[in-house]
Amino acid sequence: MTQDNGNSQDVQERIGVYVCHCGTNIAGTVDVQQVAEWAATRLKRRGVVIGRDYKFMCSSLGQELIENDIKELGLTRVVVAACSPHLHEATFRTACQRAGLNPYLCELVSIREQVSWVHTDKVAATVKSQAVVSGGVERVLRHEPLEPLRVPIHPATLVVGGGIAGIQSALEIADAGYRVYLVEREPSIGGHMAQFDKTFPTLDCSACILTPRMVQAGSHPNITLLTYSEVEKVDGYVGNFVVTIRKKARKIKEDLCTGCGICQEKCPVKIIDDVYEAGLGYRKVVYTPFPQAVPKFPVMDVENCTYFKKGTCKACEKFCPTNAIDFNQQDEVFSVEVGNIVLATGYDLFDARRVTNYGYGRLPNVFTSLEFERLSNAAGPTNGSIVLRDGKTVPKAVGIIHCVGSRDRNFNNYCSTICCMQGLKFAHLVHERTGATVYNFYIDMRTAYKAYDEFYQRVLEEGTLFVRGKVAEVTDVPRIKDEEGHLIIQCEDTLAGKQRRIPVDMVILSIGLQPRADAKETAKKFGLSCSADGWFIEKHPKLDPVATMTEGVYIAGCAQGPKDIPSSVAQGAAAAARVLGKIEQKEMALEPVRASINQDQCSGCRICNNLCPFNAILFHDDRMVSEINPALCQGCGTCVAACPAGAISGTAFSNEQIMAQIEGLMLLNVGEEITL
Repeated sequence: MTQDNGNSQDVQERIGVYVCHCGTNIAGTVDVQQVAEWAATRLKRRGVVIGRDYKFMCSSLGQELIENDIKELGLTRVVVAACSPHLHEATFRTACQRAGLNPYLCELVSIREQVSWVHTDKVAATVKSQAVVSGGVERVLRHEPLEPLRVPIHPATLVVGGGIAGIQSALEIADAGYRVYLVEREPSIGGHMAQFDKTFPTLDCSACILTPRMVQAGSHPNITLLTYSEVEKVDGYVGNFVVTIRKKARKIKEDLCTGCGICQEKCPVKIIDDVYEAGLGYRKVVYTPFPQAVPKFPVMDVENCTYFKKGTCKACEKFCPTNAIDFNQQDEVFSVEVGNIVLATGYDLFDARRVTNYGYGRLPNVFTSLEFERLSNAAGPTNGSIVLRDGKTVPKAVGIIHCVGSRDRNFNNYCSTICCMQGLKFAHLVHERTGATVYNFYIDMRTAYKAYDEFYQRVLEEGTLFVRGKVAEVTDVPRIKDEEGHLIIQCEDTLAGKQRRIPVDMVILSIGLQPRADAKETAKKFGLSCSADGWFIEKHPKLDPVATMTEGVYIAGCAQGPKDIPSSVAQGAAAAARVLGKIEQKEMALEPVRASINQDQCSGCRICNNLCPFNAILFHDDRMVSEINPALCQGCGTCVAACPAGAISGTAFSNEQIMAQIEGLMLLNVGEEITL
């Protein structure tokens, strides 16, 4: 087919085409030399003056080829046929910039992901690569030199979440001399780690590790600690966020409270502590979550307080030596200005009741991993004694079931990372404190990190019995006399090749981790996306695991996915490093690839406002038109595609550019018919 669509005329631009072998990732399926030669000859009238192939275009030598050609041949446009733009677009743009060419006159087309990795026929893949290169040439001809948008960076940072990852991130930034607002929804920082007894594999006391960090964060001159607080709204963009925070009323005047504890001592009402003690212990209505809590100020549970229910009591007020009790205290709502945000919102534990065949909530001596953490903790409800629900009986046989709620297509497919090591830690503690026989029921043992496998070997040597296979059921219905009065674990022993019924006195469910219940709501508030599993999505899983697609918003710890304490600490520090890099720059250059609205064409339908994932579109009620904030826009194109009036266009993604690329893909510009 030959067609002259007006694009076949000679052009004045000087274009260089560079085709990457990517080792054998591309060259194994595509004849890259033929593609480069074809571009240099068949696309000559379209402005191509040089076509090269190289084994690794992204290498320093490959980039030098491009830079030298720009300088020596006077190239005005560059097309690189390689891997995904998501991976290396910035690499080649930077190379062009070093050579004096505007970086946005470079077009990267993917012939790895879109051609070589999805084809086996070399001839067809080569022809398709030619078409992709042709489309890139037509598109780059319509590129315009762009300049990045520069915004100042406010030096203050917001860290959301006061677990170990958030604490680490806040301390790193604060130690560098910059203001940090650390927001935690609970009355104290510390997160889940504050509930643990020991940490694997070293068996360090969790409180001994965590408490100094908590105290340091609470007393740091550069950290404003906002506990019992939540973020309500986020406005602005990278470098210039305005965050609205609600600080809930403790009913305690923090400027007067000394943390003496008299109010808790005198409070006559006890209720079950479903949070910190996991339902195994009690707390007062006026309480601090745990003895090492930071800050030291208690909080009043107004839902269970006798005064708020019946208008009587006020014992705490009567006995407070500093008159710090304030029953009329109201929530405080205020705003802070920050340049960057770190989200370290943590995780929820899987609800073991969902696995009905394991009997949790029905069989009294089936415990979750968190309940066992509190049982084994010296500061817990049993002072560290491992006993059954009756509070006195020491178990003689204990079964620990791994992967509860994880690696299960009925619940969560992913591995929760910590369950194996958690189960091994529990086995050691049971051995150490009770001398009971311990069974570990596992699918396979995952002990990948430093000193983890050594700990596994230690537990083996202590006499723990390991049964490889999926547990089918935990029941209290005996079949034989020896099973009477026990819990029976029905399981598959894949190593022995048989079904087994093992009687025990206590069952511990090593439950998995899952995203916070409000993760999607939080993601929307901060302009993020969630994976299918519900975890916050990082910018790149390998190369940029703490950044997000929203500039200036970073993630750390289990907000990104399940991980252990060392990994959470490392990621908290990594997020802080990224923030400090931004702050030190004073200002930031933003990608100029943005959408814009022709307000003369805008009908005021507001469809774009509702669809924008970055909340970048404002609606002017007085003029009934929408406007895009270029600092917030990430150039995703959702609004462009959705606008029924065609009033929105994307920089570097105009209709003219897209149509030209399509025509190039069809090889209309060279008068050929693509045949695969």
